[in-house]
Amino acid sequence: MKILTQHFNTKYDTAPFSQIKLEDYKPSFIENIASAKAEIDAIVNNPQSPTFANTIEVLDFSGNALDRLSSIFFNLNSAETSDEMQKIAQEVSPLLTEFSNDITLNSDLFKRVKSVFEQKESLTLMPEQATLLDKKFKNFSRNGALLSDDKKIRLREIDTELAKLKLTYGENVLAETNNYELIITEETDLKGLPEGTIEAAKSLANSKNTEGWIFTLDFPSYIPFVTYADNRELRKEIAIAAGKKAFKNNEYDNQENVLKIAKLRYERANLLGYETHSHFVLEERMAQNPDKVKSFLNDLLVKAKPAAEREFAELTAYAKELDGIDHLEKWDGAYYSEKLKQKLFNLDDEKLKPYFQLEKVLNGAFTIAQKLYGISFTEIFDIDKYHTEVTTYEVKDENNQLVAIFYADFFPRKGKRNGAWMTSFKSQYIKDGINERPHISNVCNFTKPTETKPSLLTFNEVTTLFHEFGHGLHGMLANTTYPSLSGTSVYWDFVELPSQIMENWCYEPEALALFANHYQTGEIIPQEFVEKIKESASFQEGLATLRQISFGLLDMAFHSNNPNGITDVKAFEKAVFENTTLYPDVAENCMSVSFSHIFQGGYSSGYYSYKWAEVLDADAFAYFQEKGIFDKEVATKFKENVLSKGGTEQPMVLYKRFRGQEPSPDALLKRAGLI
Repeated sequence: MKILTQHFNTKYDTAPFSQIKLEDYKPSFIENIASAKAEIDAIVNNPQSPTFANTIEVLDFSGNALDRLSSIFFNLNSAETSDEMQKIAQEVSPLLTEFSNDITLNSDLFKRVKSVFEQKESLTLMPEQATLLDKKFKNFSRNGALLSDDKKIRLREIDTELAKLKLTYGENVLAETNNYELIITEETDLKGLPEGTIEAAKSLANSKNTEGWIFTLDFPSYIPFVTYADNRELRKEIAIAAGKKAFKNNEYDNQENVLKIAKLRYERANLLGYETHSHFVLEERMAQNPDKVKSFLNDLLVKAKPAAEREFAELTAYAKELDGIDHLEKWDGAYYSEKLKQKLFNLDDEKLKPYFQLEKVLNGAFTIAQKLYGISFTEIFDIDKYHTEVTTYEVKDENNQLVAIFYADFFPRKGKRNGAWMTSFKSQYIKDGINERPHISNVCNFTKPTETKPSLLTFNEVTTLFHEFGHGLHGMLANTTYPSLSGTSVYWDFVELPSQIMENWCYEPEALALFANHYQTGEIIPQEFVEKIKESASFQEGLATLRQISFGLLDMAFHSNNPNGITDVKAFEKAVFENTTLYPDVAENCMSVSFSHIFQGGYSSGYYSYKWAEVLDADAFAYFQEKGIFDKEVATKFKENVLSKGGTEQPMVLYKRFRGQEPSPDALLKRAGLI
């Protein structure tokens, strides 16, 4: 147990994964919570008058061992979980919520914080210190410090219940994903599918001693199936299965959880004096309030919908001409879009994949980071991993100083949730003159290598890798004093800027030349393919934008109104989607019950931020294009004003310091072909 309650005696203070036993977690959480409480008590009982140093600063550095333990445990609960681990998560989440509430509802601690906050004007604080003081005060006021005792008790109850509900929601989605298999025994039913997808399905069937081929709801299996399988009935079967995850009135059904989460969030916001959950959340975002978000999404809708309707009509006509289909269904969208894209651009993923071998793409991302920011990545083999498939890297600067440790975990497996994300095992901060460097992880779900082929990525997966690597750079290049302001600890509608801007290099010939080599011949991707990738970048951008807007509006519908009148999740969702949907509704399907971003992750009232950040990233990349995509001066400005600064100042202040002006949406609309 001691291993998780002290400084790690390992190289670079990395997590000692191989030494951790499941039974160590809960006692370690209990011990680390007790130590963190003792640190809080020391602040409260300090006989000296409250100052920035003895209250605000000490508070930010408190609970370090608990933070590290939490990051290790919850990261593994997403990437390498088990039934036992999920049980521990259900047991420790309420303890952590209670501890968090013990801090924010500690009236004596708040008195000290408030005392420093009230001296703010007379203190000579650096911008980062002023931000920290503001953040600490708001952390109390926004979490109930100003409430009466009976309301504080109710707030604690809500937070404990929400923590458990969100965990259960995610576990249900994972269980439903794992519980479905499409077993194919007739070879003719594989028609249209790429060779690599067929091989992966065969390999999975062999591993389960099953005859034939197994397809699952994991993205590397599901996406190629609905995109390429000629058998429409089977596409329909797997698409409906994906759409009805946690919507089957069985033990994993999430309808009740959705309603409970939405209602508790609303009650919590009201308790704190806010009109709705969205009003509460958006106070700490660039967008500021629900009206601004809705107007942003609806303005985009006005521009995107005509394009989406044109694209849908074109797709419908194409499906009719090709296969005599009168009505396009949801399971037809990806299939006919891919066929139309091949017809228009003579370009499909199967042609491109041989040029995107995973290892080369990753090395390409490393090379681009080195050209822009002067950092190098070297694989190392002497630090612990939590799974054999994880690769580990030492990241160093031009003076050979350690910048970060980087973990890469790229393949699906049973205990790993779907999707792609960046996270950290250790934050960056400066204490006692030592700049503690961060430990950053990228987790994705790409197709595994087979006996005959390495892992080859679709172009969409290439952009996913670059996206998560952009988040990774935001974490790795962090250079702030305080842990709570470091790396990706920024406003949620700003956090996607570093990730989304990285995707732009995937479309640039100069960048592609660094990593897009044929895995067998070594040939660089042909120029005509590069041109077609660029041309096709805005293919069906209207439909894609409409889809993103619909998700943002659904999020706002649940959270910017009183949800107590919602009794039927499906009916509510259908009404919200009415203005953004072009495909016929599928009665058996419901999105809200597996919309993990907003009901399990941190995106509630924040899903709009993908589009918001696209405005920022298109505008920022336009600056790189003006000067050259590897221009050192622009890259240094971006690194110093955005990537390294974390949440130390207001995002718009940082952005304007980098760009010299506020962002204009024109660059995005132009890039998307919407103007």
